[in-house]
Amino acid sequence: MFKKFVNYCKACFDELAHKTSWPTRAELTHSAVVVLSASLVIALVVWAMDLVFKFVMSSIYPN
Repeated sequence: MFKKFVNYCKACFDELAHKTSWPTRAELTHSAVVVLSASLVIALVVWAMDLVFKFVMSSIYPN
């Protein structure tokens, strides 16, 4: 049982250390900027939809 676990850990290390291609700093920075930009755009769209929905509902159901 313990030997299987040790072999599993060795295989995981071997794959992460030798078989995985890690992104460069430039690729990682570019991906982070893309994700931040997309998140900001989606947040602005949701905010605008909320304002429109609030306006429509306040027109239908005035206080």
